Amino acid sequence: MAKGKRFETIELEKENKVLWITLNRPHRMNAFDLEMLNELSTVIEEAEVDEDIRCVIVKGAGDRAFSSGADFTMFADLTPAKTLDTLEKGQRLMGKIESSSKPYIAAIRGYCLGGGLELALACDFRVADESAQLGNPEIKRGLIPGWGGTQRLSRVVGLAKAKELIMIGDRIPADEALKIGLVHKVVSVDKLEEEAKALAQRMVKGPPVALKLAKRSINLSAQFPLEVGLNAEAQAVSIISSTEDIMEGISAFFEKRKPEFKGK
Repeated sequence: MAKGKRFETIELEKENKVLWITLNRPHRMNAFDLEMLNELSTVIEEAEVDEDIRCVIVKGAGDRAFSSGADFTMFADLTPAKTLDTLEKGQRLMGKIESSSKPYIAAIRGYCLGGGLELALACDFRVADESAQLGNPEIKRGLIPGWGGTQRLSRVVGLAKAKELIMIGDRIPADEALKIGLVHKVVSVDKLEEEAKALAQRMVKGPPVALKLAKRSINLSAQFPLEVGLNAEAQAVSIISSTEDIMEGISAFFEKRKPEFKGK
């Protein structure tokens, strides 16, 4: 990634092959504005081609929110055409995260609402602390989710629960989110970053090519018929079987040591 580049709405930190992206508008509970959408898009594109990054963690600045969603002020002066452009920009951003070859982790503290939840849904893993409150409250403002929430939420929690969360709009606490599979793990407030870091390191130490193709194959299962997914899976295994990493994995198994994967 380019050194010395400054951003107004996000902060970046790279440590042990993990990129931390902090949504940094705490005065607005890390709500998205157009600048944040653009800056996130730029960073995600750069992270995708940075070989020194193997995992990305997204979190919110401060203690109140991961993100409260879209900042309604950015829609104040938009025409219908420009509103559509903004919605599509948000959808493209979530798509870049979902289709990235790198694993993404959402570290959720406080409010994770609307577009914030849509961002978390685009990530591969969601770890929350006990303060987290998650939901799609758009219906209470006369709206519906516009950055993929109506599509991804049902794939994670099922159709019935997705309809409840979107069509009623109530937010739910972390423990309920865990029960319905919306988050993968709930930890105490002081353990959130530690848990996210530990999860990231497990993937950093994993085989990058296999992780990339596993993510792609799993995502295909939610979009295409079984036959298409099985064909993609077989092709993925064929590609992996020609990598140096698989030989390293097999050698490490027989030598009773931890493998050192290089992504080759």
